[in-house]
Amino acid sequence: MRRLLSLAIVLLLSWPMAAQAADPTPPVPAPAAAPVPKVRPIFFASGSSRGTIGGHVMRGQHDLYSLTATAGQIMTVTVTAPDDNATFQIYEPGTTVDRDANGALEFKGKALRAAVEGEIATRWSGRLPVRGIYLLEVGSARGQARYSMDIRLD
Repeated sequence: MRRLLSLAIVLLLSWPMAAQAADPTPPVPAPAAAPVPKVRPIFFASGSSRGTIGGHVMRGQHDLYSLTATAGQIMTVTVTAPDDNATFQIYEPGTTVDRDANGALEFKGKALRAAVEGEIATRWSGRLPVRGIYLLEVGSARGQARYSMDIRLD
């Protein structure tokens, strides 16, 4: 009798684990981090040194563009948005983009001085320090930003 009682207690205590092991419902995977946005190259019309691109971006998201330029060229970038909420940053050649542990975009490279952090950068002009592919990142300071970005290389 004592042996039967012990067996009943063991079965009773192990029942939840056995029930979990027999559960046919597969575990729900953790949500995957959003992929890094595609970098879209900027090309000027043949014989031109300027161009305009546009788009829209939600706060927390980014549009990424690339532009090939030569050291010493002067680049001017102007971003306009109907709600004055589009902002941008320019990164030197060699910059890479990935997601950090929290899923936010992480830029590994040197940013050109466009604005003090926390300010909305809408215009930048300067002499480019090196030859290569520059990365331009457009974001929103608040809400959805519809924008137009004018780029000029001299």
